[in-house]
Amino acid sequence: MIPLKDNIPTRTVPIITVGIIVVNISIFIWESLLFPEEREQVFRYFGLIPRELTVALGSRMELLPYNVITIFTSMFLHGGLLHLLGNMLYLWIFGNNIEDSLGHGRFLYFYLLSGLFAALAQYLYDPMSNVPMIGASGAVSGVLGAYLVLYPTARVITLVFIFIFIKIIELPALIFLTFWFFMQFLYSNIEGVAWYAHIGGFLFGLVVAKPFAKRHYRRRW
Repeated sequence: MIPLKDNIPTRTVPIITVGIIVVNISIFIWESLLFPEEREQVFRYFGLIPRELTVALGSRMELLPYNVITIFTSMFLHGGLLHLLGNMLYLWIFGNNIEDSLGHGRFLYFYLLSGLFAALAQYLYDPMSNVPMIGASGAVSGVLGAYLVLYPTARVITLVFIFIFIKIIELPALIFLTFWFFMQFLYSNIEGVAWYAHIGGFLFGLVVAKPFAKRHYRRRW
């Protein structure tokens, strides 16, 4: 299923959502200009490598600040065009409403925290992995969790592939996002994707979305 748009209008310009998308696209264009070996070095230097974080926590505390920073730099790297487009599509469709609910500054804070908790979830699943973790998927998953809590009755126009048939249907956000979350569990044993980062980010968004939004509305009032 591919979301195309939702039916919830926003009251403010989603400057943070747009800014994050622009930064991700700009970095990907820069990545694309590199030779494959250079791109791999970028992934290993700026991506989060769980094993290196484990070593830093265990015996090399002087390396801990660098490894913590890679949790955040990894959120802005992508391994391919489809990886980038998928994340940015979901962020654009669902992020603008969450930014509208939380406020610009609070949304940026929420987005980065979602990415942090997503990375920690994947790290706890496989702390000795030597494969760099990259991508905005964990942070975007937090946005999806928040959307499920704040806009469960919203309607999502969705492109659905059923075998050889393609159809556009309108689904409640509750159904669309619950199905999306279920699929992360279904594929969680497949290598090559940080599925537990998706799960961790989504659960973080579910838990903290309402407190974030309530504080924002209370302050505005």
